[in-house]
Amino acid sequence: MNSDLIFIIFYSYLLGSIPFGLIITKIFLKKDVRKIGSGNIGATNVLRTGNKSLAFLTLFFDIFKGYICIYITLINFSEFTQLAALICFIGHIFPIWLRFKGGKGVATYLGIVLALSFNLALVFGISWLLILYITRYSSLSSILSSLNVFLFSFYSSLIYPDFIYLTFFIIIVFTHRENLVRLKNKTERKIKL
Repeated sequence: MNSDLIFIIFYSYLLGSIPFGLIITKIFLKKDVRKIGSGNIGATNVLRTGNKSLAFLTLFFDIFKGYICIYITLINFSEFTQLAALICFIGHIFPIWLRFKGGKGVATYLGIVLALSFNLALVFGISWLLILYITRYSSLSSILSSLNVFLFSFYSSLIYPDFIYLTFFIIIVFTHRENLVRLKNKTERKIKL
């Protein structure tokens, strides 16, 4: 394994694994977001603290870390962009700092997609907002929107092969497996807009 590859894996995982939801709620609320709501460190659960500003801040930084990881890689190691994307995404879901119990990866995924393709990020964003408006389920919005990104990429001529978006979709379904059970049982929490 060459030194560039080791460096890419290192910074991609390190960036992805920064638990902004936990850091932000600890600083501003003196609370552990893992002990609130679903126990997740993502923006949706931060929103359950009742503080929309902190939820937005968490969302912003989780998107930003995915975006900056891919931006750095595209400039310096473009042939390893997909690897960096996957490692960053996995870093958010399995951060070493939290005993590999992180978030569901959606905001970081959006940051990655934004850096890879503005059009696909737009597909995700519009789909997510529309589905959330109709259903009020953040989990369902995330799953269906990531599916839409894959389908759109499959039927479009994009620089990056479709399989990376399929991989993301499969992992997002996996991270939302408990939400899918609750959706089936009609016990999933709705988001108050």
